[in-house]
Amino acid sequence: MTAASTPKGERRRQTLVRAAAQLLAEGGFDAIRHRAVAERAELPLASTTYYFTSLDDLVTEAVRYEAGEELEAGRRRLEQLTEEHRGTETVTELMLDLLLGVRSRDGGVEPVLLRYERLVGAPRRPYLAPLMRELSAQLHDLLAEILAHCGMEVGRDRMFELIALVDGTVVNALNESDPDPRGAARRMLRSQLE
Repeated sequence: MTAASTPKGERRRQTLVRAAAQLLAEGGFDAIRHRAVAERAELPLASTTYYFTSLDDLVTEAVRYEAGEELEAGRRRLEQLTEEHRGTETVTELMLDLLLGVRSRDGGVEPVLLRYERLVGAPRRPYLAPLMRELSAQLHDLLAEILAHCGMEVGRDRMFELIALVDGTVVNALNESDPDPRGAARRMLRSQLE
């Protein structure tokens, strides 16, 4: 048994992953550096290379962790939906939380901009491609489940249209320096779901 496979070793590894995920959310891919992760985790610098084969490995685990947390939060909210809270407004906000991140609720450009920079920057990191495909499929399945649960059955093509509508609206809002890209996406998505 290696130190990395002991309970203490696994706790340290998870602490590093959480720290990297926080840095990813706050500053994008470039924020994840061995030293920054170790400092955030309050662990020795050598622990990042001990528990991860490379920085790419650490970035991959940070992306997996952050997306997993978001998907799990979306599933919990789906389970809590009651009959009276299955309307367009609830579905719109839940979809936006999953597509733009819950940090976008507070308004402003920065959380949305960081998220889209990560989405657009991911293809520059080929090692992330399999994970991104897997996470995208899970997200689409969850979105379809949310819509079906709320009586809005949509096919695969329609799902892609709704996601593209949100993405296009957000990118356009960012290009036009709209101070509330989530608000712009909310208006467009609500009009399509009503």
